[in-house]
Amino acid sequence: MPDHYENFPVASWLCPPALRPPIAAIYGFARTADDIADEGDASSGERLAALQAYRADLTAASRGAPVSSRWPEVFGPLATAMREFALPEPLLAALLSAFVQDVEKTRDGAGYADRAELLDYCARSANPVGRLLLHLYDVRDPAALAQSDAICSALQLINFWQDPSVDLPRGRRYFPLADCARHGLRPEALSAAPESARKLVADEVAWARDLMRKGAPLVHRLPGRIGWELRLVVQGGLRILDKIEALGFDSLRHRPTIGKADAPLLAWRALRMRAGLADNHTQ
Repeated sequence: MPDHYENFPVASWLCPPALRPPIAAIYGFARTADDIADEGDASSGERLAALQAYRADLTAASRGAPVSSRWPEVFGPLATAMREFALPEPLLAALLSAFVQDVEKTRDGAGYADRAELLDYCARSANPVGRLLLHLYDVRDPAALAQSDAICSALQLINFWQDPSVDLPRGRRYFPLADCARHGLRPEALSAAPESARKLVADEVAWARDLMRKGAPLVHRLPGRIGWELRLVVQGGLRILDKIEALGFDSLRHRPTIGKADAPLLAWRALRMRAGLADNHTQ
């Protein structure tokens, strides 16, 4: 997909100034790895070799050892952030394992057998981002981490259901095979049955919305700027789902986005989020 992380930094301007450098370092690390895995015309073997070298630089940075000269703009800031904020190296390594998996599945033409397998991918491609941010805010309790995981997995799923018009031509198949089979569809030929494909997307949208609702109570546990940032992240993801629904769930042909025109509605919905209340927009 063009950007694994486009739905994450929705409200990064709300971050406290002291945390902007480590957050930028994490984002730069993830985006560069995403580009290695997805952009340009490199072969799958070249992508995997580059990701292996990238992983070696991460290991070196985590130990305070010299890194290669290939990505100084990434590992300079990241090494500083790892040293000053004790960023957990396993979370960063998990992101890389997901990028490797993307390359391998695209090369092999493989899909995801079922929702459990896709959520396992989300646990490495998305959930570490939320856990790293909570680490920076010194939030470590299991309940908060579980809710963060639900939000991040929901955001990753939303990105999938937003982007099939981009992903499928690139050989990226994120619709679980079991879900496709339930609608009588083959993942390589979704466009051949548009009505069934729209029903499939509707089911996946409902799944992502339910997962987001499970994680949304986290916004009421986080004070100050992080709480407001998370409100806008949640509402941004839900707004994408609203737009997919408004398209009649035809995201195989149309890619919905959010922009400046959506800002007042997102702010209003974020303001109205209250603990113990839930409607279609988790307000």
